[in-house]
Amino acid sequence: MTRLLITLLLLCTMGAKAQTSQTLADFNARKAVLTHGHLFDIFHRPMTDGERDAMHFLYAYMPVNDIADYDGDFFLNQVRATLNVRAQVGWQVPDEVFRHFVLPIRVNNENLDTARLVFQRELLPRVRGRRLYDAVLEVNHWCHEKANYQPSDARTSSPLATVRTAWGRCGEESTLLVAALRSVGIPARQVYTPRWAHTDDNHAWVEAWVDGRWYFLGACEPEPVLNLGWFNAPASRGMLMHTKVFGRYNGPEEVMRRTANYTEINVISNYAPAAPLTVRVTDAKGRIVQGARVEYRIYNYGEFFPVSIQTTDAKGQVSLSAGYGDMLVIATHGSAYGYSRVSFGREPMVTVALNHKIGERHSADIDITPPKENAQIPTVTPAQRADNDRRFAIEDSIRAAYRATFMQGVGDQATRWGDRARSFMVKAEGNWRTIHSFLVAADESGQMARALDLLSTLTDKDLRDVSPEVLTDALSLTPADASVAHVLAPRVSQEWLTPYRSVLACALRPVLGSRWGDVDATIAFCRDSITRCDTLATSGTFTTPVGVLRSRLADLRSLKVFFTALCRTQGIEAWVDGVTGNVYYRRGDATMSVNFDSAAPAVTATTPLTLSFTPQRHLDDPEYYTHFTLSRYQSDGTFGLLNYDEGARWSKLFAQGCQVEPGYYLLTTGTRLANGSVKAHIDFFPVAHKPVSQALTVREATNEVSVIGSANSEGRFRLAATGAETSILLTAGRGYFVVGVLGVGQEPTNHALRDIAQRHSEFEAWGRTIVLLFASDAEYQKYLKSPIPGLPSTVVMGVDTDGQIAADLRQRMRLADTAPLPLFVIGDTFNRVVFESHGYTIGMGDQLLKTIRGL
Repeated sequence: MTRLLITLLLLCTMGAKAQTSQTLADFNARKAVLTHGHLFDIFHRPMTDGERDAMHFLYAYMPVNDIADYDGDFFLNQVRATLNVRAQVGWQVPDEVFRHFVLPIRVNNENLDTARLVFQRELLPRVRGRRLYDAVLEVNHWCHEKANYQPSDARTSSPLATVRTAWGRCGEESTLLVAALRSVGIPARQVYTPRWAHTDDNHAWVEAWVDGRWYFLGACEPEPVLNLGWFNAPASRGMLMHTKVFGRYNGPEEVMRRTANYTEINVISNYAPAAPLTVRVTDAKGRIVQGARVEYRIYNYGEFFPVSIQTTDAKGQVSLSAGYGDMLVIATHGSAYGYSRVSFGREPMVTVALNHKIGERHSADIDITPPKENAQIPTVTPAQRADNDRRFAIEDSIRAAYRATFMQGVGDQATRWGDRARSFMVKAEGNWRTIHSFLVAADESGQMARALDLLSTLTDKDLRDVSPEVLTDALSLTPADASVAHVLAPRVSQEWLTPYRSVLACALRPVLGSRWGDVDATIAFCRDSITRCDTLATSGTFTTPVGVLRSRLADLRSLKVFFTALCRTQGIEAWVDGVTGNVYYRRGDATMSVNFDSAAPAVTATTPLTLSFTPQRHLDDPEYYTHFTLSRYQSDGTFGLLNYDEGARWSKLFAQGCQVEPGYYLLTTGTRLANGSVKAHIDFFPVAHKPVSQALTVREATNEVSVIGSANSEGRFRLAATGAETSILLTAGRGYFVVGVLGVGQEPTNHALRDIAQRHSEFEAWGRTIVLLFASDAEYQKYLKSPIPGLPSTVVMGVDTDGQIAADLRQRMRLADTAPLPLFVIGDTFNRVVFESHGYTIGMGDQLLKTIRGL
């Protein structure tokens, strides 16, 4: 053991004693607050000293919902398995690192499961005896056998649910990998860039601790070495990477925030050059303001998204380290606010004056520049790459073989039930048996139509991980004539679905007595019998309705879900609005809103807001989250985003007026340029109780290359030469690409291909893939009879199966189905399109290259 590691272990041991004392104090403080529901009875059970210390640590810092929703045996069993595996593997992991990065079961905001115990049985034989570095790589290969990437909604599946489906989005893949690494005693943490600075997206991956150093890796995307992933280059352009460390953590990283549950740390320096920037807040007269709310915001998805929220100290200051790019800072205090663009790496301090008042009209243009790319790529030998590719293919086949078992043995019932029933089972994927069993029971009880209505309220992800108990609870305990959307539906918000109706009815019908079914009594119970505990639930998780009942504690989000669930249990229509987050219920024909801080219900008051827009050359109908967003000022001093449906257009939302609540609004628009920069515009304006019209100002790019649309880089096609199925992403790799949809034998297509052939050397120097797509195998064979000579060697020819890519491009680029071919786009694997041309065009090669030079 090196002298450095010995020193580190000694320091950690000394720190562990102080940590144990602090942990015990925090545990006792938590226990003094959570007095209802016998939540700490597990500590009456016999445990070893090590088990008791570990349980104290978990219970001292876990969010309230974990204590309320899972029994003590659940945690004790996992603690025992964790301590046991530590003894087996023998890796030298300091106590503090083990405590914060191995012991915790929770990774993000997923529901907890027994993945640690399941994974341990499979993984221990594969990692025992390996170096820690090699063990990390091996675990990631195992995860790739179990799952690969597919986009999905924002709720995070549990690790076992991800394995059952065999895919997940990056947040779920990284949750899976962290859970798998921790299951065999390897310290791991999930790292997020909450928003990229150079493109509209975010990403999550994993860092693993190996012999005193943190390495990164793409979850379920195994590479031959660590510190290598497709995101090396984007990460070098990042402005902020962070991770939430369970408990009170005192590591070397910059602390962004401490809560009762976690320590949020900044790890940007692991990926990109970074510099600190201090914001000093003054009032309009230049006097220092203490206690101001300061939000550092990155432009992404049509809004300035808050990535760090701080409160000014006695000097009126806050500070953050970030990559060398621009953010918008908004500071608020009382009825005053101010803002400023800030540039990390170019200015160490910026003063923001609170020189605007809530309610006044104000607008400004803001130009945003992201960091430059500076990727550091580790060396991989040809032998390492070949071996990794071989294993990658085997792992793909293992996963494909598992997925091929879905829907096997379903029999003739699915056919008899019809396409609607079958579609639910297909969407359920690895959970199809749950849906099948539910429908069998519903069919036998004559409730098939109602059962299908229930399933229609669920998201695709719900179908993949819902339990049979949830479905039976909702169907059997809801009146047959009750509203499907607002009574029968088990889902309220983004909570983990659990069966609650039978438990709530059994426990609270006697309490409410003759007022069972009275919404006023329900509001009073929620207000008077449930204690708010927002500071003890900061992990973005929900306490289930049964957990709220058990603990009599809830943060605001969980209280909204509990109220809605209790209403639905009584047959009262209630819901949480997806746009505003407000809670509503039906009283007769009136829609009423709920404020748990006020005894008086209120009829919902809204007024029409119209946004006027003048069509531009490449933009005739702006898209929400791409070109603009709308936020409303909240009582806590922030502008909260209104969450309209993804893909919603101006013409449908605001062209003729959209009903909004009175208040003070921030309208943000942006034009993303191909180099990642943004031409943004912001408008602050009030909405009172009469119709309001506001200009939607989207700044046009002049000489710069801008993002003009989107494309699906995961669109599937067949290689023309071999017939093998692939995708644009798999063919082109990460980065920019050209796609051309051809009309074989047509003069416009021939012109375009000849133009590209004439500039073949420049396209080859660019080095990116050009995918040329034919409508059918017959069209490809027709082309081969008179091929265009001299095309760049980077050209890949394919067959657009069923015309899916062409149809998707036309839809995304808002082209008519009759738009003439050829259709060419330049896009990238962040699904951005920066060039589009269709029909007869002279000089296609020059046009493409002109755009390429501007990237």
